[in-house]
Amino acid sequence: MPAPKVEIYTSPWCGYCTRAKRLLDGKGVAYEEIDIMADPGRRPEMVDRAGGRTSVPQVFIDGRHVGGCDDTYALERAGKLDPLLGIGA
Repeated sequence: MPAPKVEIYTSPWCGYCTRAKRLLDGKGVAYEEIDIMADPGRRPEMVDRAGGRTSVPQVFIDGRHVGGCDDTYALERAGKLDPLLGIGA
């Protein structure tokens, strides 16, 4: 089974973005980072995909919006992140 596609919308100097990426990096998960400051045309796409949420980071796993940094850590604490990432499956 192929690894799920992970996308994370970020901006530079965003502490929450750094924390979310650190969590994914610690799990050895490859992800596509979309810097909405370097590519501002992607911000409306992020807002639309995230149901109107305008803050970064916004994390998507296989196209499913899982939320921001706090949401991603909440999934981790609940033991629900690894199955979404195909870890231990």
